[in-house]
Amino acid sequence: MKLVTFTHDGRSRVGIVAGDAVVDLAAAAPELPTEMVALLEAGPDALQTASAAVDAGPRLALADVQLEAPIARPPKFLAVGLNYADHVAESGIDTPAHPTIFNKQSTCVTGPTDPIHLPRVSHVLDYEGELGFVIGRRCRHVSRDDAADVIAGYTIVNDVTVRDWQLRIPTWTVGKSFDTHGPIGPWIVTADEIPDPHQLRLRTWVNDELRQDSNTKELIFDCYTLVEHLSTAFTLEPGDVIATGTPSGVGIAMKPPKLLVAGDVVRIEVEGIGQIENPVIDEPAETARVE
Repeated sequence: MKLVTFTHDGRSRVGIVAGDAVVDLAAAAPELPTEMVALLEAGPDALQTASAAVDAGPRLALADVQLEAPIARPPKFLAVGLNYADHVAESGIDTPAHPTIFNKQSTCVTGPTDPIHLPRVSHVLDYEGELGFVIGRRCRHVSRDDAADVIAGYTIVNDVTVRDWQLRIPTWTVGKSFDTHGPIGPWIVTADEIPDPHQLRLRTWVNDELRQDSNTKELIFDCYTLVEHLSTAFTLEPGDVIATGTPSGVGIAMKPPKLLVAGDVVRIEVEGIGQIENPVIDEPAETARVE
């Protein structure tokens, strides 16, 4: 299944993509939660109910709905740095012995077609196309052999990065967490439809220029190893999003660097999942607010 969060007639809820349409689960299976984290928390039986509702449920044309980030506020949004050998090489550092984990604040999450803001405080803005996976079961101390059982599905992440803010201190969280700097989507493809998440082609374009072209088989620490590593330290929960790292081809490493500017469009495609496409705009004045 392709699980989506979408907005139609001013109301957001979850659905399932079927061809060029969305099955509205709020109408097809009203007993189910209408928010993605709650749906995942409801467990395998809820997902089976959702799947069974596809054929009979009312449909909306994909063109008539707004696709949102499938999980608007992940309980945890974790990411992995330096997890492709070619990206390590272009960064000029040693291959890490252990996964380099950092947080992206959940308020950075935005949808698969929403704009990315070029911050007013920096113009050193970069893209990072990544495979993401979503936790489906509350778990701790999961072995690598059992890790596939706790992954609900897979999605696409752009780990947008403000490079000068990332690198001016040892921890990366602030430079990775500006508002709008976590595009996710366009949906969650359930794990049963991705037989091997470590054999997926990943490509990133800026405008029409192909910048990244790799395969998840090149991951240094794969999805299952990451589940084992993370769950050793803390509980993973339904709706947690883990971005697995980016391959070579980021803008800052090019000679000369090719950083994002207003007017650019970043498109990331992962085999078996789909694509996200986000325009870059100057940060709007109205982001300065107190509520």
